[in-house]
Amino acid sequence: PAAAGARTPAAPGRVLWGAVTVAPGQEATVEIAGVTGSAPGRGSTLTLTAPAGARVTGLPLADSGYTGALAASGRTASYTATTSAAEPWQDRVFPFVLAVPEDARPGTVLKGCTLRLTDARGAARAAGGCRVTVGLAEPTLTRPESGVPLDARPEIAGTAHPGAQITVLDGTDTEVCSTTTGPDGRWTCTPGPPLAPGGHRIQAAATLDGVGAVSQQIAVTVGTAATPAD
Repeated sequence: PAAAGARTPAAPGRVLWGAVTVAPGQEATVEIAGVTGSAPGRGSTLTLTAPAGARVTGLPLADSGYTGALAASGRTASYTATTSAAEPWQDRVFPFVLAVPEDARPGTVLKGCTLRLTDARGAARAAGGCRVTVGLAEPTLTRPESGVPLDARPEIAGTAHPGAQITVLDGTDTEVCSTTTGPDGRWTCTPGPPLAPGGHRIQAAATLDGVGAVSQQIAVTVGTAATPAD
């Protein structure tokens, strides 16, 4: 699952706000923040309604001052303050785990995520929303194998989301070759200019409809040199 991002500031014109990118078939955590000014205390509840095409799967806040409730459908989830603190919602972030289906289209912004903070009597005290974007799963490298001496123009192959543009990099910024992932999720390309003898660190970067992801680097050696590049 994708890791939770840094605290997200409140968006203009909103009190409660959060944003997250979730790859198809995976989960990621959106952190909700933005409560300012006077806020309800004990018995107040923060509720997230998932956008269409997503569902809430977890409430990972580890704090005895709050209880979590998750609807069986995954449509809504909430935290209720049980703490005696005067302002239980200020200067904190509240995590909700969201999942999107495997057939979600990368780059899509899912509509309908809403946030609502109510007091112990159920009266609305704050509201807002969250931005949920369908991301791109991390591509993989299946060839070449790390640690096996290579010629200067080895076939490089892997998997990625169908239709994703693949750029193979040496290190983080030197392009080796590029291609487009096929309908079966596989891709392959061969370096244009030959790779220099010695060590290299190869990785694949995938992009599609404004979102992207990168693979883990693998260390490879061209010729007989044995020390990978830093």
